[in-house]
Amino acid sequence: MRLKDIEIFAVSPPPPGWGGRYWLIVRLTADNGITGLGEVYASAVGPRAMEAVIEDVFARHMEGESPENIELMFRRVYSSGFTQRPDPTVMGAFSGLEMACWDILGKARERPVWALLGGRMNDRVRAYTYLYPAPGQDADRFWIDPDMAAEAAADRVAEGWTAVKFDPAGPYTIRGGHMPAKSDIALSAGFCAAIRDAVGDRADLLFGTHGQFIPGGAIRLAKAIEPYDPLWFEEPVPPDDFPALAAVARATSIPVACGERLTTKAEFAQALAHGVRIVQPALGRAGGIWEGRKIATLAEAAGAQIAPHLYAGPVEWAANLHLAVSCPNILMVEAIETQFHDTLVTGRPRVEGGFAQAPEAPGLGIELDEAVAAAHPVTTDRLHLEMQEAPCDWKNGNAFTGGAAD
Repeated sequence: MRLKDIEIFAVSPPPPGWGGRYWLIVRLTADNGITGLGEVYASAVGPRAMEAVIEDVFARHMEGESPENIELMFRRVYSSGFTQRPDPTVMGAFSGLEMACWDILGKARERPVWALLGGRMNDRVRAYTYLYPAPGQDADRFWIDPDMAAEAAADRVAEGWTAVKFDPAGPYTIRGGHMPAKSDIALSAGFCAAIRDAVGDRADLLFGTHGQFIPGGAIRLAKAIEPYDPLWFEEPVPPDDFPALAAVARATSIPVACGERLTTKAEFAQALAHGVRIVQPALGRAGGIWEGRKIATLAEAAGAQIAPHLYAGPVEWAANLHLAVSCPNILMVEAIETQFHDTLVTGRPRVEGGFAQAPEAPGLGIELDEAVAAAHPVTTDRLHLEMQEAPCDWKNGNAFTGGAAD
């Protein structure tokens, strides 16, 4: 069995676009006719440029190879261009292609992917959700109103969710780490207080920041929210500053989490060595399913847990779930339960009562609905997510609008 053909589906989710401005889904076909799906997570280039990268990685390093030879293909890509170092764009392309190889292998053996990763460790996996505004709500107000967030959290807990994530701490800025405005610290504490009051001990609070702060600013913020006992403090400093991660981890009782912007075990090993206790690989960027399994093992050896990140489409979600089923140190997986996630593929595992069951179908257990994909083409060359150039507004306050496409 050899890899023969590649197709790329650039899909734009309808407004408000939870999961990003576009999703890049790949489908590989082996010479025996078996197909496999994968998904490439957000990249630093536009969708058309990224499609060219994906095609190049496949033709250069994977076409004609057995889909079984995951490690060999990974080493080719990791070493390409005389680099032998993490490259988020090239490894993102490989990550989606690698997922598709696992889908092919599972179908060829008539077993779910988790069965090829060490078997079923977990019959079901705990899931968490981001807090999003409901249809018809004032979306601008939602991101800065603790009472609206608390109401949304109470609704999610009533549905069975046991963990909710939110990030009211300020701008998503290109300017790197900064000192948070005092108003942002107060707003963050207000969100934590209102949500904790609404859910009590029925759910964990997951506090995100998107790598915005210098260590001193992150520590000030951590001290303000510690009384509400969040389960994690996500990416408190820029993702490339591992000593800063260590400084924050030493200064707070809240477990530090990170990983959505890291790639390969090399970077996750650094994060773990600098005090991260919860790793959050996005499998469409981190190197794929096999690299995700290695990252989970590194975390297990360090006494840390894994919580795969999701701000993408339903193919990465399926890959995350198969990995989670196989891991003894899984904490939870991020889920996005929109109608479009559900209709773009058939067989998508759903979250019910806050948990997702281990999939039983061969491979990833999903198939792309080509008609739905064709009806939602990408018509923009903007990036999957974008950061603002304006600095922190210390006078008027700040808001992060949850990654909604505009």
